[in-house]
Amino acid sequence: QVLLVESGGGLVQTGDSLRLSCKISGRAVSSYAMGWFRQAPGKEREFLAAISWTLDSKYYADSVKGRFFISKDSAENTVNLEMNILKSEDTAAYYCAAKLDPILYGGRWSEVVDGMDYWGKGTLVTVSS
Repeated sequence: QVLLVESGGGLVQTGDSLRLSCKISGRAVSSYAMGWFRQAPGKEREFLAAISWTLDSKYYADSVKGRFFISKDSAENTVNLEMNILKSEDTAAYYCAAKLDPILYGGRWSEVVDGMDYWGKGTLVTVSS
């Protein structure tokens, strides 16, 4: 069992940067791949970025590549999402998720994107123009 708690959301202005954090607790955290998703009002959930905890390899959605960056802090057991040049369309609830890491065994990132097992409750980001 893995518990995920997001933090760092809030109200920012267009062009600002914001860092979200996801605190992970549970057994064998290093066995997991972690990801960030978001869901805007009236829209489907959207994958943003993922990281293999052990391999430290990363995968991004094309829509945020070069603007959003995922990282981990092993000492704090957190996964962070650095978001830059925020736009009004980035307004959404942001969720952290985890899955036993298929990348460790030669799996594909699509398995991570489409098959997360654990979810946090989310943190709201509002970008005001």
